[in-house]
Amino acid sequence: MKLNYFARLATGGLISAALLTPGALVNARPLDLQDNSQTKKEDRQAKKQQQQQQQDADKQRQQQQRQQQQQQQEQQRLQKERERQAQNQQQQQQQQQQQEQLRLQEQQRLQKQKERQVLNQQQQQQQEQQRLQRQKERQTVNPQQQAQQQRTLEQQRIREGQQRPVQNQAQQEQLQRQRQDKRQSDYRVQKREQQRLAEERERILQQQRRIAQLRFQQRYLERLRQDEFRLQSARVYGYSPYSYRYLRSGRYYETNQYGADMLRQALNLGYEEGIRAGQSDREDRWRFDYRDSYAYRDASYGYDGYYVDLPEYRYYFREGFRRGYEDGYYGRYRYGRSYNGGFNLLGSILQGILNLQRY
Repeated sequence: MKLNYFARLATGGLISAALLTPGALVNARPLDLQDNSQTKKEDRQAKKQQQQQQQDADKQRQQQQRQQQQQQQEQQRLQKERERQAQNQQQQQQQQQQQEQLRLQEQQRLQKQKERQVLNQQQQQQQEQQRLQRQKERQTVNPQQQAQQQRTLEQQRIREGQQRPVQNQAQQEQLQRQRQDKRQSDYRVQKREQQRLAEERERILQQQRRIAQLRFQQRYLERLRQDEFRLQSARVYGYSPYSYRYLRSGRYYETNQYGADMLRQALNLGYEEGIRAGQSDREDRWRFDYRDSYAYRDASYGYDGYYVDLPEYRYYFREGFRRGYEDGYYGRYRYGRSYNGGFNLLGSILQGILNLQRY
């Protein structure tokens, strides 16, 4: 019985041992696998956190770099803006300096012009005083002596006219023709030079935007061209003896009837052109300056090259022009009047300037 009991115990123990040993192994393996899986999971999470942290650090570093670049760009923009402002200030200062220089130059020019005008007025006053003094001196001479001197001069002229031979008249005629040829040659040379001056003056007027004065110059040039066509078909006057004399700059000059008419024409045409030039400068709101006009510088409108030298014609043309410019600029008729759509000097003014004396 006891043997059977112990046999059963041994058999049961073996069976239990056989049963327990594989079960323990089976139950032990899942526990190790669970530990490894948990560790790997934790490692992955740690790696993800590291990667996320690295990405966040990279993003933060990139953002800082972008901010630094933006700051640098903003600083560069501000620097360029400051440089532009400094350049603009320098340019404005230069412009102001140039304007100031121009203003000073204009003031100096006006001052010199005023000084010249004052000097001219003083000279005119001195000349007028001298003329009045000479007139008073002549008036103080005994009237009987004046009458005797006048009769003596008249008798002398009559004797000279009676004794003048025909040959002398032919010589004078030949001399006049030679002088006329020289006048024509000088006039052609002068016209070429004046053409160059006209083009230069036209550019200056365009730059100064003096529209009215430019229009006047263009019309003056057109009148010159028409006058040249007229002169080409005009008849040339023949010989005529001297019959007038006139005083200019303390010297007497002689001329004939045609020359006297030419001098009167120079004064009247100069006065008419002067009025137009003065009105044009007034319309342009330009300063008073008759010498600046091309017509004053040219002073040859109406000249035909006969009986009167060009410098003589230009002198009296400018005398009329100066007075006409003053009337036109100030809108008055102090020296002349309007007549049949044109302008003429008053007779008393014309005679006072020319002072023609007939033999």
